[in-house]
Amino acid sequence: MILKKESIKAVIATVFLSLVAIAFVLPIIIVLFNSFKGQFYISDAPFVLPTKETFVGIQNYINGIQKINFISAFGYSLFITCFSVFGILLTSSMTAWYLTRVKTRVNTALYYGFIFSMIVPFQMVMFTMSKIANLLRLENPVGIILLYIGFGAGMSVFMFSGFARSIPRALEEAAEIDGCNPLQMFFYVVFPLLKPIAITIAILNAMWIWNDYLLPYLVIGTKYRTIPVAVQYLQGGYGSRDMGALMAMLILAIIPIVVFYAFSQKSIISGVVAGAVKG
Repeated sequence: MILKKESIKAVIATVFLSLVAIAFVLPIIIVLFNSFKGQFYISDAPFVLPTKETFVGIQNYINGIQKINFISAFGYSLFITCFSVFGILLTSSMTAWYLTRVKTRVNTALYYGFIFSMIVPFQMVMFTMSKIANLLRLENPVGIILLYIGFGAGMSVFMFSGFARSIPRALEEAAEIDGCNPLQMFFYVVFPLLKPIAITIAILNAMWIWNDYLLPYLVIGTKYRTIPVAVQYLQGGYGSRDMGALMAMLILAIIPIVVFYAFSQKSIISGVVAGAVKG
């Protein structure tokens, strides 16, 4: 009887999660289908599969790439995302390790300062940030990386700190006895143990930075267009827009981050399982 109840619960959970998965995936599938349809047919029948009459092949992709200079936008997005995520992982992990190991009032205040930064809406600081970025000449792809590192530090330090506290101090003491300096200890002993949470943080920040529109638009504007900023220019005056090219560019924009998530997900699961066994 108990097994029957458990099997019923499992079936209900499976059905519910399947419906949730469909609800999340369905919009992407609709966009994918519409990216192969003529512009006028998208508005008339957005939920209908492409037919011989409506199918235009990859013409929407070609038009979109040419109109927004997609290759250039992709390059800027890739450069900013990769180096921003790398900077966030490096600086936040080192900061979190230091704050959890060196207990002082100043470090405690810094830790709560990072936490407080998580709850401050970006809209409250965006105009001040834009002015400071202008004064410091950060209005370029390299400068915006520093801004992303700062905005991503709050959540990243918080997550790294929680994981760093679980690392036994005995490992660090053994490394110190073997002659490791603090940098060697961090990179050879501590950081490898932070791999599961580091990959999680990398995924969260990569998805945020890759899809971010407001910060690049405010700081680097139209001179160095990232993909979200470039896609906006498919909308013309008086509400006109090339829906076919827009759908196609949205598909191209999400492919890299989906591939990155798919490959990283295995590392997260294996890392968490390995950490649980060691614990």
